[in-house]
Amino acid sequence: MTTLRSLIFVIWLYLSMVIFAVGLSPALLMPHRVAVGVIKLWSKFVLFGLRWIAGVKVEVRGLEHRPVGPALIAAKHQGMLDVIAPFAFLDDACFIMKKELMVLPFFGWFAWKTKMIAVDRSAHSKALKDMVRQARARHAEGRQILIFPEGTRGEIGAAPDYKPGIAALYRDLDSPCWPVATNSGVHWPAHGFKRYPGTIVFEFLPPIPAGLKRAEFMAELENRIETASSALLPPKI
Repeated sequence: MTTLRSLIFVIWLYLSMVIFAVGLSPALLMPHRVAVGVIKLWSKFVLFGLRWIAGVKVEVRGLEHRPVGPALIAAKHQGMLDVIAPFAFLDDACFIMKKELMVLPFFGWFAWKTKMIAVDRSAHSKALKDMVRQARARHAEGRQILIFPEGTRGEIGAAPDYKPGIAALYRDLDSPCWPVATNSGVHWPAHGFKRYPGTIVFEFLPPIPAGLKRAEFMAELENRIETASSALLPPKI
């Protein structure tokens, strides 16, 4: 049954991209808030299908810590859902993403329209400087910059590998950093098409204040995210 429900949901997911891309493409010619509204609507549409087709509910905790206005958010990344769900519960999310995603139908079109930050990971130091420059501009516009500190999806239980990009943003923006923990990989794994019934949690943690030294900040960020994410896992994992 899990296999069948997962297959139906995958069809739902990719069909939704086509429907929204074709049916709501005029939003690409409209103001920013309209395009953001389309992405938020699509995100909620996907979450609806995830719950009622695949049996996976999404719960957001720590809403008292959710930032309002310009912010720097660092989130655990375990699967594709981590790139979809935040649009449903953040005001104006601006993802830092690999540039390859910008060519995807619908998602890429609206990512371009809403000025997501595309990073060419093969460019190394140049990519880091460009990412910081774009993030500074988006932050000044009141956007919520969301980055995955590990840079890619990680398997459940894998040793964390936090990259320097988040430290560069934290220093340059001189902003508090809001960590977000999740257990999304338990029910929507990084690889494969199966979705396993249960509850995916995204948990906002108290912000880390601005101004910490790099090493202190990185240690605090990793400790908070990894501790909270591990606490969300089933006991046997």
